[in-house]
Amino acid sequence: RLEEFLKKAVDLELSTLPEFEERVIDFSEVEELMNSINTIPAPCAPVINPQAPNAATGTSLRVCWGLFSDDTVECYQLCYKPVSNERCGDEQAEHMLKVKETYCTITNLLPNTQYEFWVSALNASGISPPSERAVYVTAPSPPIIKSKKIRSCENAALVCWESRDINPVDSYMVEL
Repeated sequence: RLEEFLKKAVDLELSTLPEFEERVIDFSEVEELMNSINTIPAPCAPVINPQAPNAATGTSLRVCWGLFSDDTVECYQLCYKPVSNERCGDEQAEHMLKVKETYCTITNLLPNTQYEFWVSALNASGISPPSERAVYVTAPSPPIIKSKKIRSCENAALVCWESRDINPVDSYMVEL
């Protein structure tokens, strides 16, 4: 039977034209709902850690921070500047680094100098508020021994040195 049916010529011409209504459908509510599902909020402010022991050399500092939330973060923006005792300290240059991890080692710093650090988190939705500011200090430069002033005898020795640092050093350790 199928073979006979396929041999017949079939007239598929429609006698009347179909009429379609032109409807404009408002998808704005659906689109807004879909966008709210797919967007992530801007991250919360990171928390910068205080300076850890042995995290400094004379010319570098290792700065660490963290998040107290499950925010999605693409990178961090670490800012720092030297701390100045002068009233116009805000005029000093601020430096900014983009970092992927929650730590960074900053190099080419001045010995025995205080630096102020703060960090913000970034993602596709925006930037977080900055963290609280933390002050880190680089290690002092080794002192210069004044070899012409060294004196010694059987039971004693006199060793003189001077600091190469502008800021005062708290203490020195002399090893024999």
